[in-house]
Amino acid sequence: MDNKQFSKQLEKRTKNFAINIVKLSGTLPSSSEGKVIKNQITKSGTSIGANYREVNRSRSRADFKNKIKICESEASETAYWLEIIEELNWVEPLKIESIIKEASEILAIFTSIGKKLNL
Repeated sequence: MDNKQFSKQLEKRTKNFAINIVKLSGTLPSSSEGKVIKNQITKSGTSIGANYREVNRSRSRADFKNKIKICESEASETAYWLEIIEELNWVEPLKIESIIKEASEILAIFTSIGKKLNL
């Protein structure tokens, strides 16, 4: 797979992830605590794909590197909120396991890309 195909595939993957985060968010409790976490995970989880789309329109290598780091940071934050949701038992384990796995894989991808840029 060439870089262009990889980029398009990752754009689609992060967009699907954002959709799944929004769906998950809709199932969270409406308590004041639930609303805070719902807001946080929705913002970070949808930001990954939006920022990655901008990565593919970078103006320079430095701009590319900076935007990849933002994607990595947002993916890490999203993984954190998913851990909180899981530990609070707010969602059935079977419903959250796959999204946690996907968050972990997306984070690993952006971490790997970021490390390659430092070489």
